[in-house]
Amino acid sequence: MSILVESFFHQQSATFSYLVSCQITKSTMLIDPPADFDAPSGTLSFSTANDIIIYINENQLALEWILESHAHADHITAASYIKQRLASQHPCKIATGSKITQVQQHFSRLYDIEMPCDGSQFEQLFNDNDSFKLGEQEVTILETPGHTPDSVCYLIAGNLFVGDTFFMPDSGTARCDFPGGSAKALYASLQRILALPDNTILWMCHDYQPNGRPLANKSSVIEQRTTNIHLQTNEQDYITARNSRDATLSVPKLLHPAIQMNIRAGQLPQQNTQAFVSIPLTVLL
Repeated sequence: MSILVESFFHQQSATFSYLVSCQITKSTMLIDPPADFDAPSGTLSFSTANDIIIYINENQLALEWILESHAHADHITAASYIKQRLASQHPCKIATGSKITQVQQHFSRLYDIEMPCDGSQFEQLFNDNDSFKLGEQEVTILETPGHTPDSVCYLIAGNLFVGDTFFMPDSGTARCDFPGGSAKALYASLQRILALPDNTILWMCHDYQPNGRPLANKSSVIEQRTTNIHLQTNEQDYITARNSRDATLSVPKLLHPAIQMNIRAGQLPQQNTQAFVSIPLTVLL
């Protein structure tokens, strides 16, 4: 393989993050790194992120990019923390899809946050079919909206890092009930991915291990096309089933702190010398 892929699993959020390196140059990108958050105490820590930093240093990797597949609602990104910790030896860019501006605009209003909503918290915003070099390999960005409007996937050397579009075939596909989400848009994004060559490797961002099966993080286009439990039907049936299922799902436990930090690329929301996040109240009488 022309690239090396190392995965890290974050148990708290069932999230996989990936270090992807060019074998020849050791140029490296990191996808979807998580932080740890204890909600009752408001404690933010970085166990998995520190493991990633140790791996980068021990293997003498040259981290050039930290990439987000979207503004996650289930974990807080460690992107800014890792960038700062490695700044002296590995200056890198934090990047995400250009539709992050839509997400920023919505949630800055919801949380009453004064912040630029132009994506300037990120060094690079990607549009559909943009590309960049990772050593001797080319990375292509695919916009894959539906779960969120800013969702993107990263394609390199026959490997697609799918973010929250696909899960493993026995878990189906991502929810679409977040602001700007759309089951119709996600179906189109899934079909775009399924049009890639059959042997394209798809790397999952999450695995929830249904029925207690062992942890798994990759499948293929042909496996998803033929066995994904949500896609053995037509478009309208998929949309109906997806919307019905989403109506029964609980709000992610870390939604409020995660979104408030992730739309800022993981930068702490400071008030004077103290970092704060807020929780809007829904009052049922």
